[in-house]
Formats: sequence, C-alpha cells, structure tokens
Amino acid sequence: MDLPRIHYRLQHAKLHIDADLGKYDIQQPRPTFEMKRIDPKLDIRQPRGDLQVDASKAWDALAHGGNLEMMHRIYSSARNVAMDGIARIVENGNKLAAIHLGGEPIADNAQEGLAGFPEMDYAGPASYDNVDITYTARKAEIEVTPGRIEFNTKVNNPIVEYNRGKMEIYMKQYPNVEMIPPQIDMKV
Repeated sequence: MDLPRIHYRLQHAKLHIDADLGKYDIQQPRPTFEMKRIDPKLDIRQPRGDLQVDASKAWDALAHGGNLEMMHRIYSSARNVAMDGIARIVENGNKLAAIHLGGEPIADNAQEGLAGFPEMDYAGPASYDNVDITYTARKAEIEVTPGRIEFNTKVNNPIVEYNRGKMEIYMKQYPNVEMIPPQIDMKV
C-alpha cells in the first residue's frame, strides 16, 4: 500500500549585496622651498701713503739754504780766507819788492784790488742726489663678509580624503516553503 506523501518545495533566501569599494584620494603637495641669497661684501679702504720730500740740500747747493748752515760754512772757511789774504798780501809785497825786475807791479796790484774780496763758497755741494724722497706706503684695509644661502624648507603633510563606497544589502528572494499535500483518494 502506498502511503501518501507530502511534497514540499523549498525556496532558499537570497540576499543581494551591492558594495563598491571606497576611494582614497591622496595628494602630496610639494615641499615649500625658499632660498635666500645674501651677497658677500668686500670693503676696501686704502689710507693715503706718507710722502716726505727733503730739498734742504738742493737749496743749500743753490746758496739758499738755512742761515745756520751758511754761517757755519763761513765760520769754518774764515781761517782759510784769512790765510789766503795774508798770502796774497805777501805775494803783492814780493812783486813790489821785485820792481827792479821790470814790469808794472803797482798797476797789477791795483787791478787785482779792483776785483774785490775773493769769493767765498757759501753754497753746499752740488749733487744729483740732493733731494731726499721718502714714501711710506700704508697697507690696504680689506674686510670681507662672506655671502651665504639660507634655505627654508617645509615639508607639507599629505592630503588624504576617503570617499565611502555604497553598500546596499537587501533581500532579493525571501525564503519560501510550499507544502503540497498528497492527493487523497476520496473513493474509499
């Protein structure tokens, strides 16, 4: 004998998940970089040199020197001038004493007397090196300030943005159980 059977139809639940991944937007700004150049400095100062010119020997050689030197020269040569004067007087006297030899000693003596006092050398010695020149150079004053470059660097943080993706979860198919009863034979 056949037993009646109950049939059933089963439908499983179906979930639908629609998900998109999130997106990261990352930007890395370049670092801020500033460079400043400071120029070098060079200061040069040149003090004037010292020039000394001593022309006293040259003026002395031209008989325009100082009175002290001239008087000293006269004083130191006075003895020789006096001795030369005495020698000239003696020589004139000897010429007059030799009048018997002939000539005109009196006229010659008079003519020599007109020439005047014999010149004294009041001037100093003449030389090509009578002017003394002394030059004292001064060193240049040099001050150097070195230049440099100043860097100012700043690292910028990254800019991170996250955009969530969509997330949808819903029932695409609900669960279902369908029971099918057996056919009952009512004829019995």
